[in-house]
Amino acid sequence: MTGLRLRAVRRWLRFVLCLLVLTACCSVYAAEAPRLEQKDGRYTLLVDGRPFLILGGQIHNSSAWPSELPQVWDSMAALHANTMEAPVYWEQFEPSEGQFDYTNVDQLVEGARAHNLHVILLWFGTWKNGNMHYVPAWVKSDPARFPNVIRPDGEPIDVLSPLSHNTLEADKTAFVALMRHLKQIDSDAHTVLLIQVENESGNIGSIRDNSPEANRAFAGPVPADMLAAAHKQPGTWKEVFGAEADETFQVYYQAKYINAIAAAGKQEFDVPCYINVWIDYPAAELPQRQLDTPGIGYPSGGAVEKMVGLWRALAPSIDMIGPDIYTDDSPFYRQVMAAYHRPDNPLWIPETGRGDSFAKFFFYALGEGAIGFSPFGVDQSGWNILGNEPWKRHSENFALIGPMDREIAQLEFDGKVKTAVEEPGQTTEEVDFGKWQATVSFGFPQPDGRRAPGTPDAHGAALIAQLGENEFLVTGEDASVIFHLPGKLPWMRSQIITAEQGIYENGAWKPLRLWNGDETDRGLCFHEKPEVVHVTMGTF
Repeated sequence: MTGLRLRAVRRWLRFVLCLLVLTACCSVYAAEAPRLEQKDGRYTLLVDGRPFLILGGQIHNSSAWPSELPQVWDSMAALHANTMEAPVYWEQFEPSEGQFDYTNVDQLVEGARAHNLHVILLWFGTWKNGNMHYVPAWVKSDPARFPNVIRPDGEPIDVLSPLSHNTLEADKTAFVALMRHLKQIDSDAHTVLLIQVENESGNIGSIRDNSPEANRAFAGPVPADMLAAAHKQPGTWKEVFGAEADETFQVYYQAKYINAIAAAGKQEFDVPCYINVWIDYPAAELPQRQLDTPGIGYPSGGAVEKMVGLWRALAPSIDMIGPDIYTDDSPFYRQVMAAYHRPDNPLWIPETGRGDSFAKFFFYALGEGAIGFSPFGVDQSGWNILGNEPWKRHSENFALIGPMDREIAQLEFDGKVKTAVEEPGQTTEEVDFGKWQATVSFGFPQPDGRRAPGTPDAHGAALIAQLGENEFLVTGEDASVIFHLPGKLPWMRSQIITAEQGIYENGAWKPLRLWNGDETDRGLCFHEKPEVVHVTMGTF
């Protein structure tokens, strides 16, 4: 063989080897199920091996039926969502004991794939909003086998007791059947990202179960694993937990119950499982109930703010806990996010209000490194518990971030993302990047004395991600961003080297045009169009 032919063969072999390695790597990524990963105290959701940001929309409770799905797909497109949250109803899934109907699940998963969406399935099993309303008729009609929670006065309520082994085994059997089926239809496609186990679990109507069995357990010693989780010394529930003994008792049995269901399901289909929480609102935020009392203001036993740590310890098969936040009171909203953004818990907002006043909290969540954000009721069912608020601004936010959601997810995971969000009376905000400062001014166009700064309803926001020492990715809504050196005014010993408006295509930045003049003289200005700028700063 001549030297020329030998070199050609070697080149061909190297090419084949590289192709095989690339194919193997791609196969590994394709086969890798969605999972949560932690780095330096930050979390991300890995999908096919890469960080993924959930731009979610949760449909109404009764919209996960085949007859409703055409309008659901249209609504997800209008929202610019990349993920849909949809319930699976135990009563539909197992209408007769041991007989499972996969019709709704299959149409949700197949429809999501056809519309280029991921899906998060919400298991409406033993609990939905602190009640038992989605359990099958054969469970509801047999209280001797599946006992209800008993109030202190001896009256039963429409909540199933977490102390019941029969109820646990029935729910677990159904959930395992669901997860086994999902593995069969989705183990390679990864359409399903997460599973929510139950929905806003707990008791509405009694702080704890007061059945004879529950009362005997309550009068006895606190179990060792509960003492370890709470860092307490032995004693009865009253001796150990005092005034909070009843609620903490409910937390223990509820967390153990849900953990057992999640653990069994993940043995069949190992995707992240989470719970959502009806949070503990201040009394002023609860016009419908007036009292921030367990069993009245919120379902007792749930992972409300003060109980998050216990839940994380007692339910290790639950990968995260997400708060459902339905107040647009900004200080309280941010307080709730802080309570659930913990070293042992990713920040994930599985439900929030769909009205425009909630949209700015998307930027707060991104600044906190959230793995996702999902307004509730974003389909056209014709009825919404929160009224008929439009969700135009949620759609605008998702349209802005959606084309670069993977890049933003990676930058969040790397700790490179910071946000600024307008509040009433706050027309500017400083964002600190060390060598560089960014002044964010809210309102557009800049007033030049013709208009007051800010927006009428305080909805302006900006997102800034640091790509390098002097490079930033910048976008926003009714805001402008201008960079300067610490302690100096803009344009003093600093300048824009380039400001490229562009997009990401297949992970690569693609410039579309340069900004200058009116687009930069008052800062990088963002208003009606979903625009993104890659700016490089310099000094002189």
